[in-house]
Amino acid sequence: MGGHHGPMRILVVEDEPLLAGAVAQWLRGDAHAVDVVHDGAAALERIGVHDYDVVVLDRDLPVVHGDDVCRRVADGVGTARVLMLTAAADVDDRVAGLALGADDYLPKPFAFVELAARVVALGRRSRPAAPPVLRRAGIRLDPHRREVYRDGRYVPLSRKEFAVLAELLRADGAAVSAEVLLEKAWDEHTDPFTNAVRMTVLKLRRKLGDPPVVRTEPGVGYRIP
Repeated sequence: MGGHHGPMRILVVEDEPLLAGAVAQWLRGDAHAVDVVHDGAAALERIGVHDYDVVVLDRDLPVVHGDDVCRRVADGVGTARVLMLTAAADVDDRVAGLALGADDYLPKPFAFVELAARVVALGRRSRPAAPPVLRRAGIRLDPHRREVYRDGRYVPLSRKEFAVLAELLRADGAAVSAEVLLEKAWDEHTDPFTNAVRMTVLKLRRKLGDPPVVRTEPGVGYRIP
């Protein structure tokens, strides 16, 4: 699968469950946290609660039409970029979608690899540009190759460990709370009281080796000084 700009929080809004699931599975393969809904009302509810980087939005949605969802996002409900999907491929339809505030447009049927590339491009616009390779405390993380090295030694990481480490490195020495890590690296079905973040950090510490590089700041979160 294609490289990416670092793990993102993505909402897939598609009323065909099989297609929605396939898109989500592909994007999760690039270590993104992906939520899925099947109608426009549910999409607006999620966008009001979560800080998404990108919304992959089918235009022809039940309950609330995709055009209305797109308009609401463009009017400031959330800060996400919108990639609009539609079965109609003519130029007038694309122009209409972009006029509503969509940031990009992809006609169906599409190749998953192209969708993933467009999501990454939109993600770059939705957040401050991160350096192509993140470096700190002897750690080198390449988001495009999904590779991590510590003092020149390759460190194999799971998708969640990679996503957590990327967020810690991106914080540039500041502490990152468990809540933020949960928001960025897990999907909405994760129990907010879970110890998933703590367990992932423990595994990350073990894999990165000595001396320990991920510090716990009691009551605050985790950081790499």
